[in-house]
Amino acid sequence: MNWQAIFPQGWWHYWAGGLCIGAGTALLFVLTGRIGGMSTVFSSTWSYVVRRPFFQQARFVGSRGWRLVYAAGLLLGAYVWWCWAGQPAQHTAIGPLQLLLGGVLVGFGARLGNGCTSGHGICGLGSLQWPSLLAVLTFMATGFISANVVAYCFQGWLA
Repeated sequence: MNWQAIFPQGWWHYWAGGLCIGAGTALLFVLTGRIGGMSTVFSSTWSYVVRRPFFQQARFVGSRGWRLVYAAGLLLGAYVWWCWAGQPAQHTAIGPLQLLLGGVLVGFGARLGNGCTSGHGICGLGSLQWPSLLAVLTFMATGFISANVVAYCFQGWLA
């Protein structure tokens, strides 16, 4: 198998990134007992400005401070990694409308699935939670099917 074709920029940064993510979420759980999923960061942040009962639940309002720090650490970590790696920023050929639609669908799916891929895939699987395994398998199957349907049905239309 030609690994260079699959990983043209090498594989070490994927390995290092996975170790950092795993170590970070494990440390968060071991030191505080908290689970570091990102969909709850989204909902808890909205609790600052949206007064609807869903966003004002104690689990969102009571955790929004540390969750914002968690999200800021994620962004800061990505920035530090980008500066350290010294590579130019990567760009996508995907249009802004597609990115917006994708973000809305992912956000809706994360709320519908009671968590996101980081919560279920990293934290849930790491703690051997069966519901998280089912969620991750559902995320992956839905993603594979959706990507192929969109690629087949909308070739050239969404570009």
